[in-house]
Amino acid sequence: MTRSLDSATGAGFSRETGQGVAFGLAAYMMWGCFPLFFALFQGVPAFEVLIHRVIWSCAFLAGLITLLGRWSPVRLALAEPRRLGRVLGCALLIALNWGLYIYSVETHHVLQASLGYFMTPLVNVALGMLVLRERMARLQGVAVALAVAAIAIQLVMLGELPWISLTLAFSFGTYGLLRKQVRLDGLSGLFVETLLLLPLALMTLGWLAQAELSHFLHEGRTTLLLIASGVITALPLLAFAGAARRLRLATLGFLMYLNPTIQFVIALLVFHEPLPATQLATFVLIWLGLALYSWSAWHAHSRRAAPQTASR
Repeated sequence: MTRSLDSATGAGFSRETGQGVAFGLAAYMMWGCFPLFFALFQGVPAFEVLIHRVIWSCAFLAGLITLLGRWSPVRLALAEPRRLGRVLGCALLIALNWGLYIYSVETHHVLQASLGYFMTPLVNVALGMLVLRERMARLQGVAVALAVAAIAIQLVMLGELPWISLTLAFSFGTYGLLRKQVRLDGLSGLFVETLLLLPLALMTLGWLAQAELSHFLHEGRTTLLLIASGVITALPLLAFAGAARRLRLATLGFLMYLNPTIQFVIALLVFHEPLPATQLATFVLIWLGLALYSWSAWHAHSRRAAPQTASR
């Protein structure tokens, strides 16, 4: 009897894990394919795509929250305006990240965007040490040093900083740092963030319309794409939330590399962006740093899990 119960429990756990992996793959594959979508906005400035992404994300999320009956955490958050400072900070950071990402696609710098998201975990380690005073493991320190060396190579050999990569990595890393301090789930949090940005987005849209610079409603295809930008923003988030509920953070961490990898492949094979030797060396150093970081994280997780297994 005990054996059958154990096997049923194991089957349930395996099913949950399988569903979590499927959700995680869906989320990161959708994020990875974003360059293909934003490349469709030919002739539409990045900032205009951004304001529509904010507007239609907010509208779509409002409908979704209504459908799921999840207004309670949103009302609680809005009832305490003094606590919305961090949420506003998150909103501004994610807007910067979204806008710069759209710009990178429009200006054919998807490789730089890919490098930025490869760098994000290492930026998170550095921010944890500098801001939260977390202790950095030796391998993590080496990984961060490799990332710094990669940036130095581009600066010395090319005479310029990969500013798109750095801004994407630090904006998203800082967003994650602030987001951890906000007591809102992913769906509610993103809705409140876009809601705080909504007035500015609507005012900008009004200015564009008055100046006859708006692309909205001028052409059916572009209008539909602008509206769809809100939907494609929310869908990966929902899939990620499903994965986060079912998987360990270590597993999610490994799946995370799928996003910039797909972007890297798209940049080379679809957009045919050049990859000079200097830039390739930068990627190789970042990849080595990520390998060390992943090994360190996995080793630390295994050591924490060992006493728990032994105690059972």
